[in-house]
Amino acid sequence: MRQALGKGIDALISKVQNNDISHDMVQKIPINSVRPNRWQPRKAFDETTLAELVQSIKEHGLLQPISVWKDADGSFELIAGERRWRACKAAGLKEVEAIIKKDLTDQQKFGLSLIENIQREDLNAIDHALAYRQLMDEFSISQTDIAKKLGKSKSAVSNTLRLLELEEEIQKGIQAGAITEGHARALISIPDKAKRKEAYGRILTEKISVREIEAYAQNFHARRPRAGISSGGRRRSPEIAEMEARLEKLLGTKVSVVPGTSPENGKITIHYYSLDDFDRITRILKK
Repeated sequence: MRQALGKGIDALISKVQNNDISHDMVQKIPINSVRPNRWQPRKAFDETTLAELVQSIKEHGLLQPISVWKDADGSFELIAGERRWRACKAAGLKEVEAIIKKDLTDQQKFGLSLIENIQREDLNAIDHALAYRQLMDEFSISQTDIAKKLGKSKSAVSNTLRLLELEEEIQKGIQAGAITEGHARALISIPDKAKRKEAYGRILTEKISVREIEAYAQNFHARRPRAGISSGGRRRSPEIAEMEARLEKLLGTKVSVVPGTSPENGKITIHYYSLDDFDRITRILKK
C-alpha cells in the first residue's frame, strides 16, 4: 500500500474521483451493521452540536445519507458521515440511509474520508495533525504534497505537526476546545516541560490571552544575561548574544555560544529537556 501511494496525495484522491460510481446506490441498512472508519481524522465530537443534530433527525429525518463500503461479510464500514451516523443511533433509529460504494481499495476509502473530513474548517488542530501524520506514516505522502493539495504552505503543515510534541494533557485540551490553536502554538515554543504545563494551567484557570502566552514564551530565555562576561571569564560580544537569541528562537530551546581561544573556534551548546524535546530539535537540524 505504501508503494502504491508513494507518488503523492494527488494520485490517492484521483483514484477516488475517477472511480466508477455507476454501481453506487442509496438504501436503508441496519444501523448496527455499520462500524466507524478506521481512518477518520476527527477524534472528538462536540456534544452540543451532536445533540442539536439528534433533535433535527428526530423532527425531520436524515437529510443527507452517510457513505459506506460493503464488506464481504455483509457488514459496512463508514467512509463519510460518522457524525450523522452517531446522531441517528442516538435518535433511536434502527436503519440509516446510506450510499453504498463497491469495489473500493483501502486507498480509495481513505481518500474519500480525507476529502470529507480533513478540509473541514471545524476540525481541531490536533485532529488535523493526526491526519497529516497518518498520511505520512501509513501512505508515505510527504509534507510538501499535503501542503500543495490542501492549499497550505509547507511551514503551516509542519507547525501543525509540531503540536503532536505537546504533552497528551495539552493535546486533549486542544481537542476539547479548552484552549485555542494560538495558545497551543505559543506553548510549543516553551522548551521547559514544567513551565509549559504551568502556562497551560494558567490558560485554563486565569483565561490569559494568546498574546500573553506568546510574550511569556519570548521572554523565557531573555531573563538571563546576553552580553557581558561568559562563564569562562571572557567578555561576550553583542554579536554572540544576538546569535544565541536567533538560534534559540529557531530551535525553541536554550542555546549557548562560547568563543574559543581564537576568533576561529568555539562551541555551540544546544540544551534539551526531554527525549521528545531532543527528537524535535534534531528534526529541525536535519531540515
